[in-house]
Formats: sequence, C-alpha cells, structure tokens
Amino acid sequence: MIETDLENRLKRLRMRSWRRGIKEMDLILGPWADERVATLDAGALDTYEALLGENDHDLYQWVTARIGQPGAQPLGPQAYDGLLGSIATHAAGRLKA
Repeated sequence: MIETDLENRLKRLRMRSWRRGIKEMDLILGPWADERVATLDAGALDTYEALLGENDHDLYQWVTARIGQPGAQPLGPQAYDGLLGSIATHAAGRLKA
C-alpha cells in the first residue's frame, strides 16, 4: 500500500512538472522530474511539491538566474536552493546537448 502511495505521488509530481502555466517551465521541470523525482527522499519530495506550488514566472527567474552564473547570489527562497541548483544544472546540461 505504501509503495502504491509513493508511486501515485511520483506520477502526480511528474504530471504537475509537465503541466505548468508556461511552456518554458514545462520544458525545464518536466525532464528534470522524469529523471530525478524518483531519487528524492521524503523530505525533498515535500520541498519539491512546495516548489511546484510557486508562481511559474518566479520559478523561471529563480532557475534561469542560476544557469551560467557560478558564484552569483541565487534567487528564490533558501529552502529551495538545493532543488533549484539541481534543476538549473540539469537544464543547462540539456541546453548544451
């Protein structure tokens, strides 16, 4: 039962990652979620779920400000720093490919 609940939660998070308010965030969060969301522990899943509740325009700024800006002051709430960094690194890697 617990495994099914986790599977359903992961599916829901992946779907929410691909069905954002703006296409740019679909293309940033969707692929990241497909590859990484299943590897997150319970606390990180909670944080990611909270991140998905944020405004897409804010999220876009927070993620893109981290791409190609090593050492720059990161934008966004500190609670999301690790996830936003991971998402930005993943997005940057996809841009280079």
